[in-house]
Amino acid sequence: MDMSEGVLARARSDAQDHLTSADEPLAGLQLRCGGLLPGPIAVPELREVVAKARRFGLKLARAITAQDGHDVIHAWVEVMPRPGPNHGEGCDIVLRHWQSSPLPAENADLASRRRAEIDRALAEMTVRLDARQNVLTVTCDGGDLAEAAARLRAGTGHPWTDVVTIPGSNHRQPLHWRLLDGAGVDLPGSSRRWRATLIPIGLNGPAGRGAEPGGFDLCLTSDTPAPAPRPAPAAVLPVERAVVGSDLAPVLRQPIARVIANAETIRTRLAGPLSEDYTRYAADIAAAGQHLMGLVDDLADLDVIEAENFSTIADAIDLADAARRAAGILSMRAREKGITISAPALDVSLPAVAEFRRVLQILLNLVGNAIRYSPENSTIIVDLSRDEGFARVAIADQGPGLSPEDQPRVFEKFERLGRSGDGGSGLGLYISRRLARAMGGELSVVSVKGEGACFLLDVPAGK
Repeated sequence: MDMSEGVLARARSDAQDHLTSADEPLAGLQLRCGGLLPGPIAVPELREVVAKARRFGLKLARAITAQDGHDVIHAWVEVMPRPGPNHGEGCDIVLRHWQSSPLPAENADLASRRRAEIDRALAEMTVRLDARQNVLTVTCDGGDLAEAAARLRAGTGHPWTDVVTIPGSNHRQPLHWRLLDGAGVDLPGSSRRWRATLIPIGLNGPAGRGAEPGGFDLCLTSDTPAPAPRPAPAAVLPVERAVVGSDLAPVLRQPIARVIANAETIRTRLAGPLSEDYTRYAADIAAAGQHLMGLVDDLADLDVIEAENFSTIADAIDLADAARRAAGILSMRAREKGITISAPALDVSLPAVAEFRRVLQILLNLVGNAIRYSPENSTIIVDLSRDEGFARVAIADQGPGLSPEDQPRVFEKFERLGRSGDGGSGLGLYISRRLARAMGGELSVVSVKGEGACFLLDVPAGK
């Protein structure tokens, strides 16, 4: 529609640049742009012209452009300020030209990139995946996602679908990434419903049809706001709080996770071909970032377990299942050193009363330590027993062992027994023992120097 002669419509604004009245088609454009009538002028270019005319007391004529969601509007308006104190009492608006044309079709690639950026911005958890959808890094702010983030981090090197539940899907996971993109998922520890978006990174092979991504950013978003944290009663708050655990840990996790993710992107060549020297350099950066992240997590855990109101949840669990999971999660790290983990058979069960998440945290620490200090091509034995009302997991390695003097010291805070360069914080065993005792159990060690060590986790037995 192209009408260029005469006055097509009139409108009026007040001293606050609110549209008080308008003829069609200005009235319809105001409403389609999200405004009200009367209400603030919703067309940005018209609002700018009206504000200038009112402020300077000048008659202005301008071409303006607007979009109403369906069409692009080109119009010519004349704005005349009405006289009065305070630079006018508003303006009279005359529309003399109006031309509309359909919005051009949006480029599919541009639309896809825009949706990806929106999902990145809204995601409450972002997981970097390799080409097989195995977890590389996790970025999360905590809250009701803390448990899911901990399980994903513990499952580094395994498919992300091992941790989540996809309602209504009975297919073997992970499915092809295009089938999982946009899928609804349930996350452990969260009652909210989540949507998974898989954003491809890099390409394996020549660009074009049939080329597969070299990895993904998994963005998890929810339409339901995060639940507000429950404040602890003032009477049980400790007088002094650990600064790193309470205040800095949430701030540090995100930038450290980004460093790790970027280093992994370089190491796995998701961003393109790279020489072997640079991939090793990137691997060193990623390893250093993981060590730093582990230290931050340990300090955060330290803050939690030393709080006066700390407690664990007493649930009926299968200690054998927890032991098998810990061995399975760390099996890839063990294979890299040629180490065999002898875990309980699938038909073995050992009922216990403890908090499963905390038991798994302890076992991951014990098995991880055994892998770190065991020689290559050795065996780590994970054994189960029950005695005097306690269920026990014993983790025995063939490492250097501990002297009688070092055995009690190894559970002390920040104690590393003179070790350096292994990335440990000296907090893992201290935290693990505090967790075991909080669940009514114990963590101890039996060792002979030069003949390996056997760590014993005891928790109350179940029925």
